[in-house]
Amino acid sequence: MEDTASKDFGNAVVRVQPGGDSIEAEASDQFVATPRIQALAERALAYLDVGYAVHFAGTAGTGKTTLAFHVASRLGRPVTLVHGDDEFGSSDLVGKDAGYRKSKLVDNYIHSVLKTEENMNTLWVDNRLTTACANGNTLIYDEFNRSRPEANNALLSVLEEKVLNLPSLRQNGEGYLQVHPDFRAIFTSNPEEYAGVHKTQDALMDRLITIQMGNFDRETEIEIAIAQSGVSRRDAEIIVDIVNELRGTGVNNHRPTIRATIAIAKILVHRHARAAIDDPVFQWVCHDVLTTETAKVTCDGQSLMPHKIDETIARVCGAQLKARRNSSRLSLATKGKG
Repeated sequence: MEDTASKDFGNAVVRVQPGGDSIEAEASDQFVATPRIQALAERALAYLDVGYAVHFAGTAGTGKTTLAFHVASRLGRPVTLVHGDDEFGSSDLVGKDAGYRKSKLVDNYIHSVLKTEENMNTLWVDNRLTTACANGNTLIYDEFNRSRPEANNALLSVLEEKVLNLPSLRQNGEGYLQVHPDFRAIFTSNPEEYAGVHKTQDALMDRLITIQMGNFDRETEIEIAIAQSGVSRRDAEIIVDIVNELRGTGVNNHRPTIRATIAIAKILVHRHARAAIDDPVFQWVCHDVLTTETAKVTCDGQSLMPHKIDETIARVCGAQLKARRNSSRLSLATKGKG
């Protein structure tokens, strides 16, 4: 068996096949399969099994790409990954003319006769959509609305008629490609108000079944922080509560997400620190990770974030300490009565 390169992509293990035309996705040991996440995955698989394309929509940091890889791993097919790009044209999905190949034959078998023959052929290279449609791969089109709408026009016939329209320059001369019956498509997108995002044409959206994703519930975020970093449950609870409270402080899409939770947890574990009000590592990592330039400011232009972060840390840590003390007193009282 040929060697493959592996990488942990969020909560999925991605294995890049030799040649780089496709990848294999499988759920990572760190994948947190809470009831809510499992329910989303089952909904997506129900649509994909019937042949519909699935679209995970939501703000940044809500686990759209991770869930896409998890669902793709359940399908058991090679994965073709495409990232949306404002510079994309249709050829970046379908394929394009990559130059020419020239050949020259010189026949001098009879010394007194010189015969030459020249041929020039166009070199066509299939791009990832064509490869996925031909081989029956699962297409993950991440942040597809970062591509301009006209670049995605080729998807319309692929998702509806199951046919890919190809330029005549393709080597075998086929004008159309019948989409492989195992081909499936999973899309992810950020809201239209995000920078660099385009409004998607209605014709494409009508071919997708959209699953809206919001922030995870508290228990799911705690489990994700523990799985991704190895942090203690007590520290994970404090970090999650701080991040959740500060989500109301940012402006528009500049709000701390689960990525902030994971970053703080990983650094605490790496530095052998704790989520405690008197731990200097916890103090500076919270300020560095959670402060945003677009946070609310005072009339003299000073950010309110540092003060807000300090207040939140004190309140959450204090509440945790009080809850633990009350729990200890209740436990002692129960033992005393026993």
